[in-house]
Amino acid sequence: MSLVSARGRSATAPLARWLARNRGALIAAIVFALSLGVVDWVGAGPLTYFDVSFLSSGGATSAIAAMGQTLVVLSGGFDLSAGAVVSLVNVALASSMDPMAPGANIVLWTLAGIGIGMTVGAFNGFFIAWLRMQPIVVTLSTMFILQGVTLLVMDKPGGFVSPDLGSFYLGDALPNLVPMPLAVIGVVLLMWLWLKGTRFGTALYAVGSDPDSAAAVGVGVVMVRFLVYVIAGGCYGLAGVFISAQTGSGDPLVGNPLLLSMFAAVVVGGTRLGGGQGGPAGTVFGAYILMMVVNILLVLNVSAYYSTIAEGTILILAVLAGSISRGSVLAVKLRAARAQFAAWRAGILPAQLDRADRRMQIAPRTPSRAGAAPPLHVRYAETFRYALPAYICLVAIVIATQLWLGHAILNPGYWNSLLVLSSFLAVLALGQGTVILTGGLDLSVPWTIGLCGIILAGTVNGSDAALAYALPAVLVMALAIGFANGAGIVYLGISPIVMTLATNGILQGFALLYSQGTPAGFSSPMLRWFMTGRLAGVTPVVPFMLAFVAVAVLVLGRTPFGRRVYGIGNGVRAAQLSGIRVERTLILVYMLSSLCAAVVGVMLTGFSGQASLGMGDDYLLPSIAVVVVGGTLITGGRGHYLGMLGGVLLLTALQMLLAGTTLPYATRAILYGLVVLGAVMALRERRVQ
Repeated sequence: MSLVSARGRSATAPLARWLARNRGALIAAIVFALSLGVVDWVGAGPLTYFDVSFLSSGGATSAIAAMGQTLVVLSGGFDLSAGAVVSLVNVALASSMDPMAPGANIVLWTLAGIGIGMTVGAFNGFFIAWLRMQPIVVTLSTMFILQGVTLLVMDKPGGFVSPDLGSFYLGDALPNLVPMPLAVIGVVLLMWLWLKGTRFGTALYAVGSDPDSAAAVGVGVVMVRFLVYVIAGGCYGLAGVFISAQTGSGDPLVGNPLLLSMFAAVVVGGTRLGGGQGGPAGTVFGAYILMMVVNILLVLNVSAYYSTIAEGTILILAVLAGSISRGSVLAVKLRAARAQFAAWRAGILPAQLDRADRRMQIAPRTPSRAGAAPPLHVRYAETFRYALPAYICLVAIVIATQLWLGHAILNPGYWNSLLVLSSFLAVLALGQGTVILTGGLDLSVPWTIGLCGIILAGTVNGSDAALAYALPAVLVMALAIGFANGAGIVYLGISPIVMTLATNGILQGFALLYSQGTPAGFSSPMLRWFMTGRLAGVTPVVPFMLAFVAVAVLVLGRTPFGRRVYGIGNGVRAAQLSGIRVERTLILVYMLSSLCAAVVGVMLTGFSGQASLGMGDDYLLPSIAVVVVGGTLITGGRGHYLGMLGGVLLLTALQMLLAGTTLPYATRAILYGLVVLGAVMALRERRVQ
């Protein structure tokens, strides 16, 4: 009997392993089937082939792009430039196709789109794989560069995509049996199955699981990572071709909404963030689940403004569902909470537990007070080393402005304008810079700015009296947003990139719902005067900025909170052993970042007189750029606010110089991306061989 049981277990062991490896994709397939049933139930009638064809084309673009994103995530990276690649391919096709041509070469234009994507992927892969730069910063910079290039190709919706492209990709592969979108996705999945069985496929999972171990057994980690971004870029290019066939024209912003849904599809499909587990098959189900959720909301007469809220919420829930394991952060937190509860029932007070924990930890080192303090240039040698280049470049930009435009160096108006325009990034630099010092990144900055500005303008509506209660309410709301970000990262174990990206989408939905797509209201006269008026020849925001800089320097350089921030950035485990309350500090860090973003939203509302949708979009990359250009290490632990301030002044002076020329706005986005790439490359830590 035992022999039979052993044989049965050995026969079912491969099946059990296969089910365990593909659990995420199988769950996604089940949820997909249930979602399809709900669509059939809420629809006017039973699903027909036309409905299936319509649904397949509606989710194909996101599914194809998300498959490329899956490969990047499997390798342990992130790619924020995917949506920008889709937009670039779209405008390239729309501006290149001849509307008078009798027919379009489908294969040629498809290969052109894929080629554009692979070229961008090779660009990303070079910096990430060969130069060992952070994927987040590289792809974020590439995103802004591509957005600038896209606007240079086509600055507004228009152009022409041959109807032949739409007829091919939106038609039938097999008449009344298989829609072409499903056939295209099927071909990509077959290529993935072939690739997965090659040495490259095995190496991809090995690199995503543990790159050091993979390198130790002879895997070419650098080449694998490079090829991953090239192949992923090809998928984004194909998605750009498909969306061009759908729209029939070009739109430089068509790919922007895809980024959130892409990551959500990857996670819903069972791919583990951090790499090593999952695959594109589950991602396809995830993409169609998200698309059907939005369709169900529309059928139920729920506003389309809820779509980004739904996507962000699903992303967070999917990450949490995938984290339910014994070794996950969430599981560890729950076990610790149960242990504390058991101790409390046994009569052990929390204070006694704290003292026991402290005895097990290593006491933090305190600096010796013996002897004289070292000179200033010795104490701040590293700060000067990394921050000074920004100020040297600032001087060069000011001199160039004087030579090119005149009236700069000795013109008080120039310096007043420089300080006023710098005030937005100076405030953001404190919040984003503090997050970066801990090794994180806050991608919720754009819509924290937008939502706070829209709510303030709508509440104040030109009244100084209303500002007295509207301003504190907006700031408290921002603190709540930051607390949600920090709690999700600390207590739920969600990656800072994913958590803040999801929050950004949720905030976008709330802003659209509040404003109904058209923000109303105006800045109060007092706030308007604060940002644009004059007081003894100086704009009132300038003294505020000087006071803010002094406070920021003290907060990061002279307070226990600042020391804890640097401690966490140099190593979370070491910080814990040193007695730093890492969890509480990280929550405060993200609350500070959201608070700074809210202040910028208030300032922008006063500066322009009103709020607008997307008013914070242009501040995401600059908020990171000024921190990096100021000498802060993107992986955390090194940097100074005075260096960040130098980056703020440098990029603002550069922007003012460009504004005085005939260069278009798109050029600024390209320059920002190139400046960030150059700064990260020049200031990155050199690895000891």
